[in-house]
Amino acid sequence: MSANRFRFWILVSIVAVSGFSQGMLLPLIAVIFENSGVSSFLNGVNATALYIGILLASPFMELPLRRYGYKPLIITGGFLVLVSLALFPLWQSFWFWFCLRLLVGMGDHALNFGAQTWITAFSPDHKRGRNIAVYGLFFGIGFAVGPLMVSLVEINESLPFIISACLTLLGWLFLFTLKNEWPEQNLQMSSFRNTFQRFAKAWKYAWIAFLPPFAYGFLETSLNGNFPVYALRIGMEVGNVSALLFAFAIGAIVFQLPLGMLSDKLGRRKILTAVLFLGFVCFLIAGFIEGTFIALFACLFIAGMFVGSMFSLGITYMTDLMPRELLPTGNLLCGVFFSLGSLIGPSIGGLYIQLLSQISFFYLVSALFLIIFIMTVRRNDKITQPL
Repeated sequence: MSANRFRFWILVSIVAVSGFSQGMLLPLIAVIFENSGVSSFLNGVNATALYIGILLASPFMELPLRRYGYKPLIITGGFLVLVSLALFPLWQSFWFWFCLRLLVGMGDHALNFGAQTWITAFSPDHKRGRNIAVYGLFFGIGFAVGPLMVSLVEINESLPFIISACLTLLGWLFLFTLKNEWPEQNLQMSSFRNTFQRFAKAWKYAWIAFLPPFAYGFLETSLNGNFPVYALRIGMEVGNVSALLFAFAIGAIVFQLPLGMLSDKLGRRKILTAVLFLGFVCFLIAGFIEGTFIALFACLFIAGMFVGSMFSLGITYMTDLMPRELLPTGNLLCGVFFSLGSLIGPSIGGLYIQLLSQISFFYLVSALFLIIFIMTVRRNDKITQPL
């Protein structure tokens, strides 16, 4: 038991470091590019590089995991992130940073995919919801602290990258203390040729569980990548932007475990439907009160409490629906749909700010939650067995 606990805490710790680097990069580079005169659309396009990297790597993740085990995949992903973060200060260039974010996306995806699949595999049924909630909690803590590094730009633009690289190195070294394991295998699951057949089968079992990660990906990247640009254009100070992002992330942290436990009692489908609707309401209200910092701070904190657990709830719901041998595929697809949302978010958000500058940015986010809420309500009761 002590070995299992040690493994669990090492994995969630490296996930926290991953969350820190992602939470830092989105607003940090958005602010640096905005101060350098880069357009909001191109700023958003650059932010998509991380998620393009995730999508490009996704078809090639499952086979190495099944062949070499969890540990080598996580270590490789951590190394890619570490090297990329260390290279950012060398040259400030749109396309150089685009390529580095591409590599960060590939590395973070390998790290998170390996860690969350390992946790769902070794967690007993009665603790799975709690363990995944802790996984999401630690990622959220890292993601909440990351934007606070933005203010260090005023001291030195390289300082946030150096701090993040050092933290990644520390977490990466601890990974070598773990004993490697492999997921459950069968012959049909062990070839690249069958990858998309596994995707189709997993989709039929649990497609509804992939919608919350998609929505959260859109929210996370548009809020952290586009909102700083929007906020600066309506006259907010950089420090206040960091505080607002921190408020949302802290709200997600506060309610991560309670929502996970509540979903165990009431059912994940009901909780997911509720948080989608409450997210729609909160961001609609945020659009009306964005001129008042304290009110907006409180509103984003409450919104974080409701919707900040969507990714971990989606993973746990997927695990409930998916056959055990398809768990790696299901976890991979959760990451893919999160990445699709994350990829669409910055581009749409940047274009929205550029073309509809007089309409609150928060209405875009609110509309997304309303659409996915309607889809979830309409389809919920029809998804009980694979098609």
